[in-house]
Amino acid sequence: MLKQFRFSAIIALATVAAVLVTLGVSAALTTIVLIAIEIAFSFDNAIVNAKVLAKLSRFWQQLFLTVGVLIAIVGMRFVFPVVIVMVSAHLSWGEVIHEALHNPAAYANHLSAAQPTIDAFGGGFLLTLALYFLFDDKRDELWLEHVEKPLQKIGGPIWLPPLVAAGVVALVYLKAADTAVLTWGLAGVASYMLLKLLIDGMARLEPQKSKQYTGWAAFLAFMYLQVLDAGFSFDSVLGAFAITDKIVLIAIGLGVGALWVRSLTVVMVRRGTLKNYIYLEHGAHYAILMLAAALLIGIFFDIPNAVTGIAGLGIIGASFVESREVLKGRT
Repeated sequence: MLKQFRFSAIIALATVAAVLVTLGVSAALTTIVLIAIEIAFSFDNAIVNAKVLAKLSRFWQQLFLTVGVLIAIVGMRFVFPVVIVMVSAHLSWGEVIHEALHNPAAYANHLSAAQPTIDAFGGGFLLTLALYFLFDDKRDELWLEHVEKPLQKIGGPIWLPPLVAAGVVALVYLKAADTAVLTWGLAGVASYMLLKLLIDGMARLEPQKSKQYTGWAAFLAFMYLQVLDAGFSFDSVLGAFAITDKIVLIAIGLGVGALWVRSLTVVMVRRGTLKNYIYLEHGAHYAILMLAAALLIGIFFDIPNAVTGIAGLGIIGASFVESREVLKGRT
């Protein structure tokens, strides 16, 4: 298993060393903290990703660790916050880049002002993801039966999870009275639904000689993983500004942390972790449901990232313990 983390360890050590030499001890320590936060708060991401990644060949798994990480670092941790500030503050790309590099306090204020729309999109996206799992009537293993059984009984129609998620977003809009919250929240719901329908449709159209995705289905699944990473990263990107206002350090620290999370995902796939620990996937989706709720509630109230992160780890930890007990009983 250590071999799977060797690449991540080398990159992390080299990155921290480079930051230490160029920016000093304080910046290096900040980078280490950001890496640790991304790893600690992204276990649910790794578990959900593992289910999708298991359907991809080793070639695509390797792309997930290399090209995918570049997309995660450059796209989500740097470009996405810049685009958000451009749209919300009506600034040009050059103005935002200049502000991010030379006036990080103003840049952080602009990003904070856009937080309600970011939370609405992320909350809608992740809520739809969690509901698709909970309403899935084809799942055999149930963890919290008194919750999951009733939902499975009404969960046949594929349109039901996005409809319920859209209803929740509409309720949030009524409270917020902000059209942008409604627009971005529904965009999050629609984004997840369309991605899921595209991947499922491509998988049905292509002849399958194995259980793995091929062709366009594999490509869409790969891109789906990148979008999932974006959805899970909204809170960590915004929360990182509580630690530092330097966007370069945020991109580096969270990016290296994302590499560790992706390595963990590959380890879980190749060791069959989800098959052996049958409730881990359940725990991850309950943690995602809680994160989605925190993002939507966070439009009105300030919820510290540490609270949602620790609570999510607690849920996943409980699912791991119960999974281990079941595994012991079977062996």
